[in-house]
Amino acid sequence: MPDQAWSQFCRALEKAGEVICADGAPDTPLDRAEGYRYLARLTREMLYSCLDNADPDFPRFHQLDLVKIGADNPDNVYLSANIRGDRTYRITGTRGSIAYFSIGSKANRYAKDGTMASTGELSDADLVIEPDGTVEIIASAVRQGTNWLPLAPDSTGLVVRQTYLDRTTEQPGEWHVEQIGGPAEPAELTPEFLAKALQRAALSVHGTAATFAHWTRTFMARPNELPDFGQEMFQRAGGDPEIFYLHGYWTLRPGEAWVIETGVPECPYWNFQLGNWWMESLDHHRRITVNKHTAVLDTDGRLTIVVAERDPGVANWIDTCGHSSGTALLRWLGASEHPIPKCRVVSLEEIR
Repeated sequence: MPDQAWSQFCRALEKAGEVICADGAPDTPLDRAEGYRYLARLTREMLYSCLDNADPDFPRFHQLDLVKIGADNPDNVYLSANIRGDRTYRITGTRGSIAYFSIGSKANRYAKDGTMASTGELSDADLVIEPDGTVEIIASAVRQGTNWLPLAPDSTGLVVRQTYLDRTTEQPGEWHVEQIGGPAEPAELTPEFLAKALQRAALSVHGTAATFAHWTRTFMARPNELPDFGQEMFQRAGGDPEIFYLHGYWTLRPGEAWVIETGVPECPYWNFQLGNWWMESLDHHRRITVNKHTAVLDTDGRLTIVVAERDPGVANWIDTCGHSSGTALLRWLGASEHPIPKCRVVSLEEIR
């Protein structure tokens, strides 16, 4: 059985490669290289999640390391763990000084239908922190404890978002998860578990890549805009309910700039980021994002962002990093209103 399971896993991964070279996907050498690197990163993550860190009786928080999925936020520290909705878990840690914290329970169905619905949420607004800075959260189907995270019968995972405003001064918290009343030792590896884990991993790679390729094709219908495509699709895929998402697709010729102008609502956090066609955020070492803390507003309090291949000498320049097209996202977190930006494409020579 293990021999057959491995062969099926390899064939399924090869099938996932069809997403990268499908009709409509970009065919530049850079985009193709990033596409196959994306599949390799997904494969690494899904193997770890489905095989080595899959036991819901002994969950461990895992930080996503260079795995960029569905317009990952460059300001975020993401943690995830596998759980089951019929168990009870204790999550302990320190809040840290990072600007925003939330934890959600999710029903991950990326391998089946591309969804990861929320089954429970807990954020800063409701979190009770002890005087010494520690926090205890109980995740369960029935309300327990001061900080309760609801679980549903189909809950499969926990997702923690810790969001920076200023990476130079803020510190994220440290978090640990354990099951309450679980077995003393993990179960032994079986051929049956291995076969199912490899199958889940391959299906998750393919399902994740296909889901966000579909999103990009949806955004391509309105190029160089940041419209409201409707929030349901984003929430069904695991979005934070506190966030209003404005996704978009951009395409520029050499010498062109994408100018984005918007009012800024009163809210704890917002950011804009640029991504590639596969919805991975671009290189974090370059100027690919601005947020509430790092952006410079106009004298009238509005925000102007300029996306271009080179710096035209403006405050909020975003680097295309050698790409001629890709995706973008503007997030409003905790805002009561959600401005829709005005966007236009101009010559770089017009930017002063």
